[in-house]
Amino acid sequence: MAIDKRDVERLFLQAIFSRGVVSEKVAKLLHKKCVEAVNTAGELQLRYDPGQWEGFVTNLNNSLNKLDFEFRSAQDENSGTNWFAMVNRKGDEIAQLATDYTPAEISFLKAVIEQIMFAPNEAFSVSSMAALRETKMNMTKAQAETLLSTFVAKGWLTKSKRGRYALAVRSTLELLPYLQSNYAEEFLECTICHMFMTRGIACINTRCNIRMHHHCAARYMKLRNGNACPTCTTAWPSAEELIPVGEEAARGDEEIRRRTRAATQGSDDEEEAEYSGQDEEPSQTQRKGKGKGKGKQKKRTVDSDDDAEMVDEDEDAPQVKEEPRRSSRRQ
Repeated sequence: MAIDKRDVERLFLQAIFSRGVVSEKVAKLLHKKCVEAVNTAGELQLRYDPGQWEGFVTNLNNSLNKLDFEFRSAQDENSGTNWFAMVNRKGDEIAQLATDYTPAEISFLKAVIEQIMFAPNEAFSVSSMAALRETKMNMTKAQAETLLSTFVAKGWLTKSKRGRYALAVRSTLELLPYLQSNYAEEFLECTICHMFMTRGIACINTRCNIRMHHHCAARYMKLRNGNACPTCTTAWPSAEELIPVGEEAARGDEEIRRRTRAATQGSDDEEEAEYSGQDEEPSQTQRKGKGKGKGKQKKRTVDSDDDAEMVDEDEDAPQVKEEPRRSSRRQ
């Protein structure tokens, strides 16, 4: 069989399909290795030129267009580096997972993604405990934990040191149409690069819709040599003091939860540290307030991240209906 230059594309596609998602640096290296392999296998002596990369991607996508596939790029939201993946542009975008996962596993991933997109205060992340609550009757907690680890290993989700799950580059590449159509109100775009955004900063003016990736904000401030919002012209402090978008936006909720746990547990030491003017021992009235009784005010605290739920209420109190999920956009 004769060797021709189209074999470079064939070899390249095999390498990409076997890897799923690759950085731009790795993709260019694969292109170079494919050219060398074709030259070794045949009489052709193709010249590799790094400057031909964009033309190679264009020709590759022209060949894939008939099959409704695309070799698409997206930025890593933390570093700003480009990543590439092969994307199926036809049908239910999330159905492309079906080759690796069962319908129940896909349903679980969709439920976790929904929690991530609906996270309060544009946190775009979900705790491990909350993610595991999306398990169905036909999946144990241990199976769900293993599946979440698989989603991370395959590049669909990331897991931070704090144990929170967020969308990974592969999701923002392959599931972009799905996210746009199903979460239009929660879908954010960076003001600078105009790409999908789940991590970055927001203007300190809560009525302003400006959102930027951290690396885009740093570049904007450097080029403009000033710290003012490009839309509402509000003076900005340093980038570290701007309103966070992403996991950092959940820190305030965690602080509230810690205080709530301390108050609910009724720790004397913690109460003394917080209310230094009170006696070491709680008063008789305070002791009564902690017990159950008719006519006492019921107290129910539910953390916003679904990490924990502490209830101190009368046994006969009516059940509180769970509120429907709503947009994470700040009011």
